[in-house]
Amino acid sequence: MNWRNMWINPVLDKEFRLRMRTPRAAVSVLSYVLVMGLLAMGIIYVMTSGGMGQAGRIDPTSSRMMFYALSIAQLVLIAFMTPALTAGVISGEREKQTLNMLLTTQQSSATIILSKLVSSLGFITLLIVATLPVYSIVFLYGGVSPSQLLSVFIFYLFVMLLLGSIGVMYSTLFKRTMVSVIMTYGTGLIIFLVTGLVFLFALSIEQAQQYAASGPPQPYSWVGYVLGLNPAGALISILEPSFSESAFLVNGGNFQAKAPIPLWLEFVLVYAVGIVIFLWVAIRKIRPVRGKRFRPERPRETGGEATDKVMRKQP
Repeated sequence: MNWRNMWINPVLDKEFRLRMRTPRAAVSVLSYVLVMGLLAMGIIYVMTSGGMGQAGRIDPTSSRMMFYALSIAQLVLIAFMTPALTAGVISGEREKQTLNMLLTTQQSSATIILSKLVSSLGFITLLIVATLPVYSIVFLYGGVSPSQLLSVFIFYLFVMLLLGSIGVMYSTLFKRTMVSVIMTYGTGLIIFLVTGLVFLFALSIEQAQQYAASGPPQPYSWVGYVLGLNPAGALISILEPSFSESAFLVNGGNFQAKAPIPLWLEFVLVYAVGIVIFLWVAIRKIRPVRGKRFRPERPRETGGEATDKVMRKQP
């Protein structure tokens, strides 16, 4: 496989030009940065007017809380924007009746799918990078390290890849863009909301069983595995590593007991397999299904040909 032709190809070049050179792109970047900036200013106003910190000033602890709030808010914005940009990349070509022309080019199915995905995620990455000046406000007050900020941004890229691969898969499976958008948002709702609700329900049942149990306490509970499928839980475990122990209900009396796996690591391992499956389905389904090969019947032999064969076999 020629990787140079896969990543430097006309499809990717066209998608980047169409997305980056329109007034809509500039307005989107401005609106995104404006929302994040107003959110940061609002948090600072609440912290200073409410008397948090020393004499209404922001201390490192308050700065860390502001960083947590900005990180979760940006995760929510990514969850809303990624399906909108990726759920129509293939179905939109089909509705404009340009998909057949695209499939007749020399570009492979994997090249087309990955080019569409990379171009969409590249624009969202631009939005995230544009918010770096907003995050620089946090560094003025301390409490957050650059490595922690880098870890959060890498986690954003993984979540974008997850939602983008889901959107591309549905865009390939369904002919209507509206249907693929609805399915993508529905799947994202399951990942973001349903897993959290299931964790809260299982947590209440597990805590009730632990209070009623008379035997020795277990080192940890299984409910943390449910929260490990939630992006918000994985993000919090990156911000606060001790959150994984709380999610697994690790027995505090046993100092050697630890969480079986960090929430963010479980999230990455599970959904990395999902990303591969989603992209594989999209690559297989983008082209029409090939039917069985037609094998022409062999012509029947005439009487004279059959007699000649018999005569050749005789000594």
